[in-house]
Amino acid sequence: MFLAVAASAVVILSAPFAQQAFSALDEGWPEYSETIVIGATVVPVSLALLFALWRIRQNRWRRYLLLALGLGVGVTYVRVSQPIFTETFHFLEYGALAALLYRAWLPRADRSTLILPLLACAIVGTLDEWFQWFIPIRAGEARDVGINVLAAGCGLLFAVGVRPPGAGGAGRRPGARTRIVTWAAAAMLTFALFFQTVHVGHDVGDPEIGSFRSRYTATQLAGAARDRAGRWPSRPPVAQRRLSREDHYLSEGLWHVGRRDQAWESGDMAMAWRENRILELFYAPILATPTYADAAGHRWPAAQRDQVAAAAAALSRPHASDAYPYPLYVWPTLF
Repeated sequence: MFLAVAASAVVILSAPFAQQAFSALDEGWPEYSETIVIGATVVPVSLALLFALWRIRQNRWRRYLLLALGLGVGVTYVRVSQPIFTETFHFLEYGALAALLYRAWLPRADRSTLILPLLACAIVGTLDEWFQWFIPIRAGEARDVGINVLAAGCGLLFAVGVRPPGAGGAGRRPGARTRIVTWAAAAMLTFALFFQTVHVGHDVGDPEIGSFRSRYTATQLAGAARDRAGRWPSRPPVAQRRLSREDHYLSEGLWHVGRRDQAWESGDMAMAWRENRILELFYAPILATPTYADAAGHRWPAAQRDQVAAAAAALSRPHASDAYPYPLYVWPTLF
């Protein structure tokens, strides 16, 4: 169990370093980075499969079926959803973690042996994404929690195929139900708190621009703008520190900058104008401050602003901005 707990901590705390390694790999060997990362998943899985085939001596076809099912689900997900290549590494991380947890609980020889590893991986996967949400560069969201749990399920199937529970391994023993209910409650509570933090926000409305979604209320955005306007002139956010807390106000503002510039390049003057007004009204310090995204700041030159304003005058109407790149729901907050 100590090894499984240590592996869980490594998975969670390695997030900023893993991304740094992926970025360095992509910068150093851009033509081969995808192949290397996929190989870092495929090679260990292939070696594990060869070991499993060598080790299995009894009930071969039933256990082979579990191996094939575990591998098949993972391969099918990758082929169908075509995630970014770094996400394939999750299948190695969480598959191995599920196998370690299964081995740790195997001596209990009851149905919790098969259920607790998956619930524990759900908790670890949620904490992993939650931690990624707090730090720069990485982005944690509920979708990725689902990928982690799916990867853990593949690893659990594989582990059961390699070493099935003993006789009665899915049977009833004192305390099994309590353990399952306790861990399930812990997993649901962890995910609920994560979802509340990451995916619940506010609709911020303005008669001129319409509305946009934000983690902050209009009052909180005004307070954040005053705070950054006081701090940024002497300490502009020109560098991203991986081991630091992400400034989500800055991130949101840069998403609106990106959406504005995208609309400008595509000739959608009405959209570009509304996104620029969102920035002027709610994220003004970002326009005037050098950032890691642009050392010159993000304010349009006066001539460009006037040009877009004139072009958008006859077209502009309130709208709901789609600049926020992740699902954000407007629900009543829990506290």
